[in-house]
Amino acid sequence: MKSPTHCADTGSDYDVLQWDTREDCEVRQILDRIADKWSLLVIALLDRGSLRFTELRREIDGVSQRMLTVTLRQLERDGLVERTVHAVVPPRVDYALTPLGRTLHETVRSLVAWTESHQREIAAARATYDARTG
Repeated sequence: MKSPTHCADTGSDYDVLQWDTREDCEVRQILDRIADKWSLLVIALLDRGSLRFTELRREIDGVSQRMLTVTLRQLERDGLVERTVHAVVPPRVDYALTPLGRTLHETVRSLVAWTESHQREIAAARATYDARTG
């Protein structure tokens, strides 16, 4: 019997039905985390180098302090972001991508490149849909 968090293999023979849609699936949980809009923005910004919390918040338009805190904690828990506390007064905390986080940024960069190349097609499709349904 498979454990509750077991997910189907995502090996070489791609089959859309192999994706486990159960909420307790670890693969789904990881994808939910890294595909979150705030996580993507944090990863993209930290690829430039380490940043303080206030610098991240200033750079990410629309993120609340609480949401950024939650996002950073989750990324740290997943091993994608490293938090460094400096023993100074006032305390200084820096965030940086881990080596694992840097490997993810390569994928994020590809996703951004795809989005940039297809944004006009998507805008046209949205306009067509809105005209049809509006």
